[in-house]
Amino acid sequence: MSKYLFYGTFLVVMANLCLAAPEPAIVQGPGQWTVEVKFEQPQQLVLPWGGNGAARYWYTILTVTNRTGRDVDFYPRCELMTDTFQIVPAGRGVPAVVFDRIKQRHQSRYPFLEMLDRADNRILQGEDNAKDIVVIWRDFDPRATGFKVFITGLSNETAIVNHPVAVDGNGTPVKIFLRKTLQLDYAFRGDPTLRDAVEVVYKDKAWVMR
Repeated sequence: MSKYLFYGTFLVVMANLCLAAPEPAIVQGPGQWTVEVKFEQPQQLVLPWGGNGAARYWYTILTVTNRTGRDVDFYPRCELMTDTFQIVPAGRGVPAVVFDRIKQRHQSRYPFLEMLDRADNRILQGEDNAKDIVVIWRDFDPRATGFKVFITGLSNETAIVNHPVAVDGNGTPVKIFLRKTLQLDYAFRGDPTLRDAVEVVYKDKAWVMR
């Protein structure tokens, strides 16, 4: 299959999913909750890595505050998706030294910084129990001119929809489990291949079902 046919098929499926997906509730129902989240502009970190080489990483810092009126379970996940359709899961291929350097860099403002995949799985109520969490990705496609960040685990709102294409052995559409997800949109200003000089521009945020 050519890459053009693959991307075309991917876009059709994604478009159908977007059309079929419900939107998050404007007013949440009984038992549903969403925590408050603030986020920093994505930044780069470049570390020397073996001989004369270097490794580049991207990260953002989230501050999560529970104002829901109850203690809540917290199992976050995050993916970065470029506009070239590369998907980079947070934390994958990121050595521990990267977190150590980021923590040192932001020690004065975020003394209790945690990694996304090592954060405590419970958020207590109130501002005094807010969590500062760093989300880290390895460097991605240098051809990308923008990217989206998807963060799940900030809400317990879910939905189930039929897959627009896939069916099971009986011909019944496969069910897709969706979660309320925070979507952050960014673009690059400047030549994206010149990583040291490129500027990340915040475009928009939205809550979606994904």
